Amino acid sequence: MNKKIMIIAGEASGDLHGAALIDELLKIDPLLEISGIGGDKMIKSGLKKIYHINEMSFLGFVEVIKHLPFIKKVKANLINHVQIEGIKTVVLIDYPGFNLSIAKSFYKHGIKNIYYISPQIWAWGKGRIKKIKNIINRMIV
Repeated sequence: MNKKIMIIAGEASGDLHGAALIDELLKIDPLLEISGIGGDKMIKSGLKKIYHINEMSFLGFVEVIKHLPFIKKVKANLINHVQIEGIKTVVLIDYPGFNLSIAKSFYKHGIKNIYYISPQIWAWGKGRIKKIKNIINRMIV
């Protein structure tokens, strides 16, 4: 049985919620291996860090464009990681700009996407609803 999941949070609030989630998941299954992107709180709770949220904090369109090569590298590394490790489930916490983009790639590779702390649909319009419906397997709000 696969006892590995990936969790991706990109902001301080996601780190806080992610840490609480990791704490609860490890109470249920102490052998569960959890890797991904998180901050100090998630790492303290047991996350095997692939990237720290501080590496992923880009504010504004210009910052994102400037760091696009790095962002593409991160996505490729995460996809490679789930394939090598045999991870079948990824939990995405808020951070929609990055998480919805990588969720599409995970979905294409047969990875189950669970969105915890859903993105704000009202702020992005109806197009986001369709995108979420097509690539997210389960939404936990």
